[in-house]
Amino acid sequence: MSRLRALVVIILAVGILGFGLYSGVRSRRVANTELKRATADAAVEVVKVVSPTLTEPTQEILLPGTTQAFTDASLFARTNGYVKAWHFDIGARVKKGQLLAEIETPEVDQQLQQARADLETAQANLKQAEITAERWKGLLESGSVSQQETDVAVNALGAMKATVNSNAANVRRLEQLQGFEKIYAPFDGIITARNLDIGVLINAGSTSTPSQELFHIAAIDRLRVFVAVPEVYAPAARPGAQATLTLDAFPGRTFRGTLVRTANAIDLTARTLLVEVDIDNPGGQLLPGAYVFVHLQLPKEVRSVTVPVNTLIFRAQGLQVAVVRDGQARLVPVTIGHDHGTFVEIVSGLQPSDQVIVAPPDSLTTGTPVRMKPAGTANAPRP
Repeated sequence: MSRLRALVVIILAVGILGFGLYSGVRSRRVANTELKRATADAAVEVVKVVSPTLTEPTQEILLPGTTQAFTDASLFARTNGYVKAWHFDIGARVKKGQLLAEIETPEVDQQLQQARADLETAQANLKQAEITAERWKGLLESGSVSQQETDVAVNALGAMKATVNSNAANVRRLEQLQGFEKIYAPFDGIITARNLDIGVLINAGSTSTPSQELFHIAAIDRLRVFVAVPEVYAPAARPGAQATLTLDAFPGRTFRGTLVRTANAIDLTARTLLVEVDIDNPGGQLLPGAYVFVHLQLPKEVRSVTVPVNTLIFRAQGLQVAVVRDGQARLVPVTIGHDHGTFVEIVSGLQPSDQVIVAPPDSLTTGTPVRMKPAGTANAPRP
């Protein structure tokens, strides 16, 4: 009987020990499974996503520009001297050929007098050489002189002609320099700068010493506006297209211009097309250097979406955004239209149904597993 009790006790002890071992192993397996699941979940990036907002069809683009004078020139002196008089100040309207200023050049005047005297001397010597050459030719026919002596006289005549031509050229050069004593307006325009006064020493300048600008003149009856058009809107920039200009200085007013030419090349850095818009300005209301807004009409409707600026990725591959597809991140290239500050317009690369990752980490690459955490909708301002 005691043996039976002992056997029962042993069996119970072994059962309890086995149950304990089984429970421990099972608990460890469950813990390992939970740990692996938690590790796998932790390895998946949790990202916030937004849905792009579909905007109204774009029919007009608004771009900044700066007005420039149709013709703009700096006037410099071509001779050294002192300012004798000036006749127009800043803001004055001048006509082509009007005298703007006069320069006294006593050194050039003296050099011109000396050059003219040298020319007269050379002309007198030329006449004498002509007489001598003719005389020696006559004596050669009678055999009174040798051929060599006659050749010397004829060659002296040729050298004297060259001397006369050289002195005449020097006189013409100095006369041209003397003509630069008077500064004339090269075209109709307005004086926008005057940098001289009576008695001021004027330096014509050289390769080592820059010349001083005397006047700055601009023709403002017609103005140019250079505009950088984004590449996506380049088809709208066609010569002959009409453009509307608005300025903060003239609220409620519009000015009509014409797109006259384009660079016919996309800037590789800015991805824009440089275009020129000309606008008539007969009354001179618009001033060169004014900041303007250029309105260009699009030939066809362009649909786009808007997303927050913190969704953009700037990398060597270009501008991109990250979207979630099939539980993985995908980097897609996009093209920006308008920049609204906190939101940007995307004209290509995104669909309204895409889920765009907000503030993507720098380590994010295509194929990275992600889990979405909705952040709402990109409520962008209406265009």
